[in-house]
Amino acid sequence: MQSQDVAPRPAPSSGPVIDVEQAEAALVEHYPRLVRIAYLVLPPSLGRNRRVLTAHALTQRALPRGRTSTDATVIPAQQTGAGRDSDPGYAFVRLQVVRTALEAGLPLARLAWPRRAQLPPLLPQVWGLRLFPRSGGADELALDQRLSALSGPARAAYVLRGLEKLSEADVRKVLTAAGVDDPGAALAVAAGVEAQDSLLDSPEFDPCSLHARPTDLMRRRQHLKAAIAATAAVVVCGALLGLPGEGWGPDGAAAPPYAQNPAAQAALDPARLTKAPALAWQSSARTDFSVWPARGGLTEDRALLRRALAVWARPGESVAVSATPGTPSGAPPGPPQLLYAGVVDQARVVLLYDGLRVARYAEPTDGTSGAALDFARVDGAKAAEAAAVVLGRADGNVRYLTAPWVTEVAERDLMKPSSGAMDLAPAADGVTTPLASPAQRSGACTSWNVLELKDGSGTRLLTDLGELVPAHLTSGRPAAPGEVSGAEALRNWAPFACSLASVRSQGVRTVNAWQYARQSLPDAGGSATWVCTRADTWRGGGTRVLAQFRTPGAAYGAVAAKAENSSACGSRDPHVLAGVLWKSGAGSWYLLAAGSKDTASVGVSGGVTGSAKGPLLAVRTKQGAQAELKGSLENGREISGLR
Repeated sequence: MQSQDVAPRPAPSSGPVIDVEQAEAALVEHYPRLVRIAYLVLPPSLGRNRRVLTAHALTQRALPRGRTSTDATVIPAQQTGAGRDSDPGYAFVRLQVVRTALEAGLPLARLAWPRRAQLPPLLPQVWGLRLFPRSGGADELALDQRLSALSGPARAAYVLRGLEKLSEADVRKVLTAAGVDDPGAALAVAAGVEAQDSLLDSPEFDPCSLHARPTDLMRRRQHLKAAIAATAAVVVCGALLGLPGEGWGPDGAAAPPYAQNPAAQAALDPARLTKAPALAWQSSARTDFSVWPARGGLTEDRALLRRALAVWARPGESVAVSATPGTPSGAPPGPPQLLYAGVVDQARVVLLYDGLRVARYAEPTDGTSGAALDFARVDGAKAAEAAAVVLGRADGNVRYLTAPWVTEVAERDLMKPSSGAMDLAPAADGVTTPLASPAQRSGACTSWNVLELKDGSGTRLLTDLGELVPAHLTSGRPAAPGEVSGAEALRNWAPFACSLASVRSQGVRTVNAWQYARQSLPDAGGSATWVCTRADTWRGGGTRVLAQFRTPGAAYGAVAAKAENSSACGSRDPHVLAGVLWKSGAGSWYLLAAGSKDTASVGVSGGVTGSAKGPLLAVRTKQGAQAELKGSLENGREISGLR
C-alpha cells in the first residue's frame, strides 16, 4: 500500500453552520456521486469488493453529529448556480468523504491505534457475495491503472478537478482542509495524468450499479470447518495457557505454542542443547561446525537460550526472519548444537547448528522487541567454508565469529593486491573487530574488503555477500582450484572483485576465478585476459557463471557473457567459450572470442562469419553485429558460447 501524506484534521474555524438535517439532505440527494468520489480516491489495492463496501461505509458516516461550523475552505463545486454546486451541506459532506477516504489509504502504524477508516467496514456487509462495478472498456481500465499508481492525495486532486470541476485553487483548499500536508505536490502529480474527465462518470467507477457473484463456495465450506476447528483449538489453548507455569510470555517474541510432542519439547529445552568439547576440533577427522565449541559470555543464560529456541520453532509476527535461498526455516528436528551466546554491538546473539543449518537469533539488550532470526544452509561444509559466521552488522560493518582452528584474522582490499592486510585482532572467544562490509555498500565500487584467515593449512579468503555464512574465494582451474593466497592469485582476482556484487544474497558457497585464456589484440592493442568466475551455491542449483574480458591497463573486467545453472567453468565441465565486440585504438571493430586451453577450433556465424584453429578468434566486423559462437574440443565434442 502506498504511503500518503495526510496530516491530522485541522480544527474547524468559524463559518456557515451545517446541521445534521441539511447535511443528510445533501447526502441523500447526491449519494451516488459521493460514493463515486470515495471509490475513486480509495486505494485500488483494497480490491474491488472491499473498495465498494468501504466507499459506501465512508459516505454513510460523513454526517456530522450535530450542528457544525464549516471552514472557509469547504467550497462548493462551483460558486454560482443552483443544486449541489452552491450547497454548503454538499460541500461539507464531500470534504468528509475525501478526508476519510485518504485516511483509509494510510498504512497501519505499528505502535498506534488504527483510525476507523483504515479498518474493514462493519456496515454495509453482504455475506456470501462479491460486489463490484460493471466493467468498462480499455480506456477505463487504463485510467484505473494510472490512478492506482498515484498517491491518495494525488488521486483526490485528480477526482476533484476532473469530476467535481473545481479550480486548482479550490482543489488546494479542499485538500488542505482534508489534512493533506503538501497539496501543491499532489496537484502537480495529478496534472501529469492525461485528462480524461468524461471517463470518471463511466459505469467502471460507479459503486452504486453493481454486479454480484458468489464467493468461492468450496473455500467457504472449508473456512466453516476451519472456523469450527479453530474455535475448539482456542478453547483448548486457553485452558493450557491458564495452567500454572505455562503461557508464552517467557518465550519473548515467539508465537504461542502449537505442539506438545516429546521431540518438539526436547528441541526447545536449553538443558538438552549439545556442546562440543573445547578441544574436539584438534583430534576430530571433521573440520566443520560440528566441532565448534560453545563460546561467548551467555552460554549459561537459560532464559536467553529458551527464547532463541522458542523463536526458532515458532517465530512471531514481529520477528524478522531471513534465510538463504534453498534453506528451510522450520524448527530443528532435535536439540541443536550451541555455537555461541553473547553480547555483540548492543544485541544478545545466539548461534545454533542442527547439522544442516546455522541459525542466528538476535534480540536487543533492552528487551525482545525487534528480534531477528537468520538461517544459512551449511551441509557438507569443509574447513574453509566453516571458518567464520556473521555475528552482527552495524553501521556498514560486520563482525565474525571465527572457527577455533583459525590462528590469524585480517582484512584485505581485494582490489588492491599489492596492499597489505590489516589485523582484526579477534578476541579470545573468536569474535573479530568490525570489518567494513562490501555487501552493505552503495554507490561506485572502488574497494572490496574481504576476510583473510590463516590456520595450519594456509591462508583463505572469505567475502561477505549479505548472508550469515561468508563465501569462500578460490582461484585456478575448476578441477583443482587453489586458495587466493599468493601474489599472482590476488592480481588475477583484483579486476573482477566488483562482479561479486551480482551474486549477493544468492546462498553462494564458493566463487572461483579462472584465467582461462590470454589473447593478443589486433592493431597492436596489447594482450587481453579472459577470466571465468563461477559462483556455486549451498543448494546446488542457482549457479552463476560470468565470462569476463579485460584489456591491458583496465581497472575492471567487462562481463562478456553470463549463464545461470550452467556446468561451464565447473569441475564437471571445465570448459568455456565466450566472445565480445571490441574497438581497437585505430577505430576498427572486432569480434574477439576465446575458449579454454583444450578448445581445438572456434567458429562464428550469423552477422559475422569466420573461424580459427585453436582457442582464439579475432574477426573484423561492425559495431552492433550479432553472431553465434561454436567451438570444438580436442576430443571432438562441440560447445556453444556463453550468452
